[in-house]
Amino acid sequence: MAEPASLLDQLKQMTVVVADTGDIQSIEKFRPRDATTNPSLLMAAAQMPEYQDLIDEALRWAHARSASDMERLLRLAADRLAVEFGLRILDIVEGRVSTEVDARLSYDTAATIDKARLLIQLYEDSGASRERVLIKIASTWEGIRAAEVLEREGIHCNLTLLFGLHQAVACAEAGVTLISPFVGRILDWYLQEERRESFAPPEDPGVLSVTKIYNYFKHFEYKTEVMGASFRNTGQIIELAGCDLLTISPKLLGELAGMQGELQRKLCPQRAAAMQMERQHMDEQAFRLAHSRNRMATEKLHQGIFDFGKATESLELHLARRLRALDL
Repeated sequence: MAEPASLLDQLKQMTVVVADTGDIQSIEKFRPRDATTNPSLLMAAAQMPEYQDLIDEALRWAHARSASDMERLLRLAADRLAVEFGLRILDIVEGRVSTEVDARLSYDTAATIDKARLLIQLYEDSGASRERVLIKIASTWEGIRAAEVLEREGIHCNLTLLFGLHQAVACAEAGVTLISPFVGRILDWYLQEERRESFAPPEDPGVLSVTKIYNYFKHFEYKTEVMGASFRNTGQIIELAGCDLLTISPKLLGELAGMQGELQRKLCPQRAAAMQMERQHMDEQAFRLAHSRNRMATEKLHQGIFDFGKATESLELHLARRLRALDL
């Protein structure tokens, strides 16, 4: 008698499961369709002994191109390392990998475009198709405008650090491929703001935010995919079953793989199409006004950019120490 399907197996039948990790071994274990990385995940992976060859290869490559400019060398090495992790991930997954633009460029449209083009060039020079790569960009107004340009060039984008419907609408109107509305970070903010210890999963503010965005996109038939991200517990994931994609940490993937029972689909395009809702338009003025009125989104976007920027700086420091040890 066959074992009943786990919640993870059932989830894969209604939602594309994405691994939220830079750890190649975890991706091999759970075999998601796609995978995402960010500077914090890359920094964690870069400290694992099994990935030192990737670091050394990236440093040698960057040194050959910028031996006299240490700052540029380290940034090139970080870019190369991100792509090398991405290439290894693409050897495992059937679908796409998301690689993040330096968060310190989040308010610079031109610099974001240039960095995205460099990352795609590195992938293509290594034989990977741009169709299998998503460039992750923070959902600032400047980042969304960069993504609009990149999408016209066939460079597909994943707009991250997304906390409000105004950001999501602007992304959809810009024609981006995918957005990553955050769940756990929204929950964190409301727990602190309301001095609560928990929310029931159906009332979780992060879950409600992603549900609202999903329903809006399906109701108005936007092609932009919705990928829920930043989960704190399996209850949040279960409440978003049916979302286009969900990017999940190895820890929570493991918990879902060990859970039994019937998984109900919570998000459905047909139900969304039947809902009553008003269409919004997001020009720059409307976007900035909506953002200024959403304290949670304002604070979490700023904090996310700061945190990812610090993680990139930590990665560069780690690379600098390794470079000295290599004595190139």
